[in-house]
Formats: sequence, C-alpha cells, structure tokens
Amino acid sequence: CYSGGQRAALSTMTRQVLLFVSLLSVGSVLGQVSYTIPEEMAKGFLVGNIAHDLGLQTKRLASGKARIYTRDSGDYIELNRDRGVLLVKERIDREALCRQTTLCALHFQIILENPMEFYTVTVQITDINDNAPTFEKSEMKFKISESAITGAKFVLGRAVDLDVGINDLKSYELKPTDNFVLKVHNNADGNKNVEMVLQKPLDREKQEQISLVLTAVDGGEPQMSGTMLIVITVLDVNDNAPVFTQSTYKATVTENSPKGTVVATVTASDADQGSNSKIAYSITNTLDDIAKVFEVNEENGKITLVGNIDFEESRNYQIDLLASDEGGLTDSCKLIVDVQDVNDNKPEINIMSKSNVISEDAKLNTVVTMINIEDKDSGENGKVQCFINENMPFTLKTSNTNFYSLVTDRELDRERASEYNITLTCSDEGVPSLSSSVTLTLQISDVNDNAPVFERSSYEAYIVENNTPGLSIFTVKARDADWKQNARVSYILEDSSVNGVPVSSYVSVSADSGVIHAVRSFDYEQIKDFHFRVKAQDGGSPPLSSNVTVKILIQDQNDNPPQVLYPVQTGGSLVAEMVPRSADVGYLVTKVVAVDVDSGQNAWLSYKLQKATDRALFEVGIQNGEIRTIRQVTDKDAVKQRLTVIVEDNGKPSRSATVIVNVAVADSFPEVLSEFTDFTHDKDYNDNLTFYLVLALAVVSFLFITCLVVIISVKIYRWRQSRILYHSNLPVIPYYPPRYSDTLGTGTLQHVYNYEVCRTTDSRKSDCKFGRAGSQNVLIMDPSSTGTMQRIQNEKSILDEPDSPIEVRKFSPLVL
Repeated sequence: CYSGGQRAALSTMTRQVLLFVSLLSVGSVLGQVSYTIPEEMAKGFLVGNIAHDLGLQTKRLASGKARIYTRDSGDYIELNRDRGVLLVKERIDREALCRQTTLCALHFQIILENPMEFYTVTVQITDINDNAPTFEKSEMKFKISESAITGAKFVLGRAVDLDVGINDLKSYELKPTDNFVLKVHNNADGNKNVEMVLQKPLDREKQEQISLVLTAVDGGEPQMSGTMLIVITVLDVNDNAPVFTQSTYKATVTENSPKGTVVATVTASDADQGSNSKIAYSITNTLDDIAKVFEVNEENGKITLVGNIDFEESRNYQIDLLASDEGGLTDSCKLIVDVQDVNDNKPEINIMSKSNVISEDAKLNTVVTMINIEDKDSGENGKVQCFINENMPFTLKTSNTNFYSLVTDRELDRERASEYNITLTCSDEGVPSLSSSVTLTLQISDVNDNAPVFERSSYEAYIVENNTPGLSIFTVKARDADWKQNARVSYILEDSSVNGVPVSSYVSVSADSGVIHAVRSFDYEQIKDFHFRVKAQDGGSPPLSSNVTVKILIQDQNDNPPQVLYPVQTGGSLVAEMVPRSADVGYLVTKVVAVDVDSGQNAWLSYKLQKATDRALFEVGIQNGEIRTIRQVTDKDAVKQRLTVIVEDNGKPSRSATVIVNVAVADSFPEVLSEFTDFTHDKDYNDNLTFYLVLALAVVSFLFITCLVVIISVKIYRWRQSRILYHSNLPVIPYYPPRYSDTLGTGTLQHVYNYEVCRTTDSRKSDCKFGRAGSQNVLIMDPSSTGTMQRIQNEKSILDEPDSPIEVRKFSPLVL
C-alpha cells in the first residue's frame, strides 16, 4: 500500500534508461544503464529489465554467474538472474540515504564471468512527500522590551523538511498577527531565514506575555505542516539590538586540524549601555551536526573546533550565529567555513573479480583479475597510479582512471613457477604520497607437457644365481616435472627376447614402483647377462613416455662341488698306484685331478690329505694335487696304503669332494696280489661301519652277536682264498721299474701320468686329455673274476711289446 504522496510520485515516475557501451582494451565490455524510481517502494518492486536494456540473454546472466558489485551504495537492489530484472531488495529511504542532496542515486556494477564483463548501473531515487516540516524546538521564548520600536526583527527557529524539491518547505504562517508579522528571507544557498517583525508597539501593562503559533507548510500533495509555539515576555526599556559587523563571515580550516583550533571570530555591538549592552553569542544551527563540530564563546565570539572535520565528508560548513543582549534584542549573521583537503586517504583497492587458478597454456592477454581503485582525496591527492612487482608474466591495463585489468603478457610454465604472489601497489600524487597494496595469489594449473625422465641414461644390476623367483633385483626411477595425474609414472617392460625366449619370462617390472623382479631362477653356467628396455609413461592425455636400457649381470654362486677326474672311483674294480720300496723322498706317486664348473674364486681348488694309512709317508700338493713321498720308503712300510684326499674350492661356503687313492708299496706284482685280494671287502666294511654303529645303539645285544658271526665268516673266507692262491701254479708277473718325467721336464713324473688340461673361462666346457702310457705301475684287481691270472699273462705279453699302444682313461691303469 502506498500513501497518497507515494501514489502521486509513482504515477508521475518516469523510468529513464541510458545505455552506453564501449570496448575495453582488455577485451571486457563496459556498459552504463540508468533507472529512476521513487523512494519507499516495497520489497520486490521492479526497477528495470537489465537483460533487455543491456541486450543480454537471461541464460548469459546464469552462465556468467552475474552478480552485483557495490562499494558503498548499500544492499538495496538485487538481481534476479532467471528473469533478468533488477528488484528492490530493501525499502529505500531517500532522506536516510542522501539527506538534503537533491540528486540521489545508487551506483553499482554488474559483474559477469567467462568471459569477464562488467556494467555500471545508476538508480536515481526520487523524493515523495513523506516528511512533514519540523522545528527543532516545540517552543521558543522571547523577552522583548516594550520600548521595542516598530520594525524590530526577531529571528525564529527555522523549520526543516527532509524532503526535497516541491515536497520541501514552502511557506511559513504566523498567528495571531496583532503585534507581529512574519517575514521570510530567501538566502543565496536556497534556505530561508524566518523573522518575526514587530508592527505594533508592545505595551507590557496591557499584555505581559504573548503566545504565537508559527506554522511551516511544505509544497507536497497533500500538504504537510509543522508548528512551533512562540512565547513572548514583554520587558521594559531596551531599545537597541546588537548588530554584527558583517552579515556573512568566511573562514578556512584544514581538515584533520586538532580540536581547539580557532576558526574565526565574529563581533557584534549594542548601542545600549550597562547590562543592556552585554552581548551573548550562540550558534543557532539545530538540525545538523554543526554544534558537534564547532563551538562559539558566548563572551568573545570566537568559534573553535571541538570535533573532527573531514574534507571527504563535508567540504564546507555554514554556521548560523546569534548575538543577543540581556534585553532580548538579537542580531544574526552567517559564518561559511571552507575545508581544505590534505592527502590523508590512501588509495582503496577493490577486487571486482578474480581467478584463483589459470592454466599454464593460457593465451596472452587473458584477463586474470578486474580491479577498482578509489581515492577519496581530491585534486592531485586523488590521482592514483598502479603497478605490480617486476619479473612477473603479467601486466596491468586500464580503460579509465578507476578500473584496471590484470592480464597475462608472457607464456606460463607451471614447472618453473607453480604459484605467483602478485603484489599490486597503488600510489597517489599527494605530498607526501600515500600508497596501498594487496597481494593476489594465483595458482598455475598443469598440462601434460613434460615426458618422464629416467635418473640414468642406462642401468646395470647384479643378481646372484640360484635366486628365488620373484626376487627384487633393481629399481628404475623416472621423474615427471608435471603435477598430479600428469606426473603419475607407470613402468612397462618393452617386448624383446633373450636367446629366443621372451624377456618377460626372465623379469617383470612393477608398473607403479619400477621394481624389477626375477621371474625365474638364473643359472650362471647357462646365462651370464642379458639386457632389455623399460618404458616410463605418464598419466596425461595424451600420455608421454621415454625408455631406458637395463642390463642384468648374473653373479656366480658356489653351487657346484669339485668333480674328481682322476683317479676314477670304480664300483667293482680296485685301482691302486704302485710305489717301489726303493722310492726316494719326493717320489711322485700320482696326481689327483679335479675341476669345478663354477667361475672365479669359486673354482679355485685346493687339495688336502684327510686320512692316510701312514701320514708320515705321503703328502699332497695343496695347489696341484700331486701325491709324493715325504720320506724314504722302507721294508717295514705296509704294502697296502690307503689315502683319502679332500678337494675343496674357494667359495663361501666352500664345497668339497673326496677321493680315495689306493697305493701299493711293493717291488713285484705277486707281492701285491696277496694283500689286495681283500681290499674290496675292507672297503665295504668301512663304508657300512657308520650304519652298524648307529644301529648298535638301539639293539646292542643283537648286533653284537651278528657282528661276531660276520667277522668269523669273513676270516674263514679270507683264509680259504689265500690258500687257494698259494697252492696254485700261476706264473709270477715280473715288475718293470717305472720311468719318471713330469710335465716340466724335471724327471719326477711317470710317463704314464702325462696329461694335458685345457680349461676355458666356462668351466663346463673344460676338458682333460691324457697321453698314452709308455709303461705302467698301476694295478687293478677284480676278485670276482675267475680269469684273473689269464688276464695277467695277457697284460704281460702286452708289456713285452714295446710298440704296442695302450689307450688309457685319465691315468689309464693296468688291469690284472
């Protein structure tokens, strides 16, 4: 519901739309629209169709997230994006908003994004007659001497109407008018001075007190009025009123002047004498803030500053002064105080719209932030220059004094700088200059413009053979200078083959960590090294990649024990080396030959004599495995000598093999035969001795009886065998002394032991070659054969033939 005045104003309201569009240098559109509405409109009142007036579609308002930006116009207007209209959001009181300013308007901007645009909107608020004229005081009292002459003036309190224009104060009316008439003076500033003029002399004896009513009427429709009661006390004999030396005084004061500063001094004089000439000064401004800022000394008329003055709030003040004597006569004057501006306001930086994140591939002149700059000072003090910190890929562009746009002027690279702290500084041209600054933080978003890079150009990794499948061998690492998904690296094993087998059957690569795992167990003796390629690919779109070569080297492990090549450990036959009793110290009995298929120090062999029938008679060369006598052979030495030689490699832990060497100490074959017939049986007995001892712990009594029976049986058997051999008429095989010659030509190694050892770096491919024997002193006896002597005679016939070759295996022994 509207009052009569509101309806009248609404009926006469005209909506003015002024649209001004210009193209900014930064690519944003700046438009200006003006509307006119009356005050006191209800919430939701339609101000105007902004979309239509700016030539925009409503969906553009929604997609651009249209919003109102205002600094100091209050929250009176709201934007309806769906309808594209401006509505009254809150009741507008023109008097509270603009006071006595005739032209009252709201100024704000409409901001749109994607792309950034802004439009300036002005809404003028017209006045309606919603305020009646009011006097500050409901009652004024005068003391007027009866001698007051006709035409005497008495200044009355002025009424104030908060409305403007035709709704403002129009006229005054004074009743009754028996003694006084009302006189109104129009001032140059548009205000009216109200005076009460005596038109008929007063007579205290007839009427000591007079009551008048002053009515103020405005020009609105319907009219509104206010009243003030005037009470006049008639005094006796004071016929001269004070008179100011000037009707108007002028003074100048600098803003921010300290309290107590004397602004000006006014002077009035009274022609009366005595107490009737004593003048009191006072300020009559009542409806404004003059009394809070200025104070007059009642006695001397000095006007001093008692409050704060700000050029930006008020550039001048008008002070109404009154001089009155004790007889009640008064005079009035006016003091106009001009305020001088000083540079006391820093430039205000207001961010209209900004982007917090921008892509590193953003084009040049992309708008990042829109800024509004205001300085409340005037003149040179209000002129502002803005700049940003150096070495930034951004620049400031402006289309007018108050608006700036921050745009890109160089290509961005997130890998060099992922964030910019842009300091915007604005300085005015005052003396001294004042400045303000604000820091804008701008994040640079990533695009996939960097491929993964491996830490090395190639890799080498080592793994010990006989590894467990699935063992982690090595880790390849690639880094991507991009961010998040674009920097997420995956590792891929490229297809290739090793010895005709896919490399994926040898190794695998963890896609996330780059850890290389062994798929199988490696054997150094089969493969010593291989290589393959690993590709690193990022998670960008499209993905970028790089690759690297990885070489895997297999390290040898001591997983193969030494293999004894000579003497051969036969199952049924007995191999024995013959040493004549005339052998000297250092006589070469035989040589243990062994190989190890491992490599390096794992294949370095050493020989040790573990057990011997007579340890004081023989020794073994640690490095060459040669068995030699260490003292002179005597007749007391047993014919049957058994040596146990252990062959160890140099691995950690070391591996070993054991070989048994049977040596016959005799000068003729018949002497050997009787001792070596039971050699095999002793061997069987010794091999099973451990088993018997363990079994004896459980069943001692049973094994004891069993062992007795076995021992007795063996003794009887040996005795019968030896008797059969003794009574037989077999011929005796003559013994041929051996000829010695070692591989170095020193004459210490028999010709029958000449051998050639050929070894390569691959121990599996090593072989041994042995020459043919020129003579033999090795015995082989086969007790299970019935044709023993026949074979002995055959061997003798062979030995008698000097040119008959004998193919020997390793140290080819003679078979008897």
